[in-house]
Amino acid sequence: MTSNKLLLQIENLIEGAVVKRPSQFIKTPYVADILPINTSVTSVIAHTASLGCCGLVDKDAKILMAPISKPKTKIKPKINPKTNLEKESCSFRVYLAILQERNTEIIVGVHPTLAEQLTESALQKNYLSTLQNVKSYQRETTIHVKNKINSRFDFTGIDKNGIPFIMEIKNVPLADYEDIVAKERKTKCYDSCDIDAKVAYFPDGYRKKSTEPISPRALKHIRELTIIKRETKIRCIMCYVIQRTDVNRFQPSIIDETYRSAVKEGIESGVEIITMVVEWTRDGNAYFVKDNLPITEF
Repeated sequence: MTSNKLLLQIENLIEGAVVKRPSQFIKTPYVADILPINTSVTSVIAHTASLGCCGLVDKDAKILMAPISKPKTKIKPKINPKTNLEKESCSFRVYLAILQERNTEIIVGVHPTLAEQLTESALQKNYLSTLQNVKSYQRETTIHVKNKINSRFDFTGIDKNGIPFIMEIKNVPLADYEDIVAKERKTKCYDSCDIDAKVAYFPDGYRKKSTEPISPRALKHIRELTIIKRETKIRCIMCYVIQRTDVNRFQPSIIDETYRSAVKEGIESGVEIITMVVEWTRDGNAYFVKDNLPITEF
């Protein structure tokens, strides 16, 4: 399936298994103890973004990580006041998860910043079918309109026709045969289903109450893009970066009806949706597959 449209390369990847998250040394859910595989190293501390990425980087998960480069300028080490010893720090960063299903290996991009880097590369290389030959763009633009808009968006720019655009990026590492709550999924068997016919969905994650939005920030972004689109001629784009290839469709998750309704309202108002599928390899290469994965009907 690998295309020749290379987007990104991560060097010096090492395979590992998650032993404990949070780490026993650094009590934060963004850090894990990981046992490198096929090396003489015993255990390392690694940064794991997105709170374990909904199970993809939890205990016993297989992952691919890369060393964190040391700062060029010397910084005084942080001292733990309780022990008077130097505090532990992360030496690796987790980028990819390795899934095994029916003797098939699936590599999934889990680090959120990868989605932005992949999109920028696709933009620069003219892989995005609806954003060809843009005249200019810039990263991370804050837009503030009193009582209406107050957000930082991932990309703003001018398209080939001279029309301004705003594009927000969302990382989509999760997919399954059905977009249902975990409790229901445990009661079902999908052995007869096509392994590459999963639905990619966003968002998913922990929340205290089922009535609360999973990601208030994501909800705010789509609502504000909808407002901007209704009141201006600016192109407003939501790009979902699906960092796996065992999928044949995408949908705003049914477990968050508030976000799902906001996306539907955005589309009806003219917000554009890009569903970009990326294929990762074990050696850290990311390839553009498509940017028009079908979206299920609301």
